[in-house]
Amino acid sequence: MSTPRTHGRLSPAAAWTTFGVLGLATAVLALSVGAATVPPMAWWSGSGVEAELVRVWRAPRVAAAFFVGACLALAGLVFQGVFRNPLAEPYLLGSASGAAVGAAVALLIPAVVPQAWSLPLLAFAGAWGASWLVLLIGRMGGEWQTGRLLLAGVALAAILAALRSLLLMIYGDESTNLRAVISWQLGGIQTPTADELVWMALALGVLVLLVRSLAFGLDALGMGEDTAHSMGVRVPRFSAWAVLVASLATALAVSWGGLIGFVGLIVPHVLRWCMGPLHARLVPACAVAGGILLVLVDAVARSALAPSEIPAGLLTALIGGPFFLALLLWRRP
Repeated sequence: MSTPRTHGRLSPAAAWTTFGVLGLATAVLALSVGAATVPPMAWWSGSGVEAELVRVWRAPRVAAAFFVGACLALAGLVFQGVFRNPLAEPYLLGSASGAAVGAAVALLIPAVVPQAWSLPLLAFAGAWGASWLVLLIGRMGGEWQTGRLLLAGVALAAILAALRSLLLMIYGDESTNLRAVISWQLGGIQTPTADELVWMALALGVLVLLVRSLAFGLDALGMGEDTAHSMGVRVPRFSAWAVLVASLATALAVSWGGLIGFVGLIVPHVLRWCMGPLHARLVPACAVAGGILLVLVDAVARSALAPSEIPAGLLTALIGGPFFLALLLWRRP
């Protein structure tokens, strides 16, 4: 029996059935594993300690991992569409590093506003500024140059990493939570409170709607700037707005999970191969697939060396680094 495909790609029904099965399996695994294994039968019928472990600690963390992965995948989708470069993603472009600098400032330097507000705001400012700097460098000469774009991102990420280290040296003392900043740099999901989960869900819902509103412009831009102009897209204004939205997604991800790379590279690529290039279909698919991927990564991070945890950013780098190299080799002239 043939699988339901359209022109060699998964049909929407097949794609969402696959997401449903993978999502359910990943959620069961993530809720079960950790320093102590709690099988699904014990979630309700087990001891009070086991049920509380799943309900109070693991379930909120699984939800947070899903939100972070969804934000990273959506940011990668938008960056790749705006830059018209399949290798663009928040980590490689320096956007995530800019957000991490903003988060470090919020964590290390006392501010007038509460940290719950200063952290995402400064992370957004850092991500937006870094993205725009890379965009301006990549457009020098009037045309996108993939090599220049990637080198600018790598160089900017290195500069921002040095700036983070300098902030730690200057402002790091016994009164600051250096462990929190270092954890932010390595990437790792924390267990949020119930109120934080509500804000995460609302923010993700708004973000999906914002990215969905960019779908037509990203499709048009993929056919070239002249074609996009002829289709009614004001390219400079649209690009500025799209970079703003992608920077917001990056800032939210860094605020909740620290520096976690390559999710925004892997997920849009795989889904384009499976579902085609139309962004109207890719936006919800990227959000769900990115969330599933990071939930799985976080489950491995919690259980592989239990009771110790492996930083999630380390695991995504181990997966995404070879993926990135394979893409470079595949795109080689």
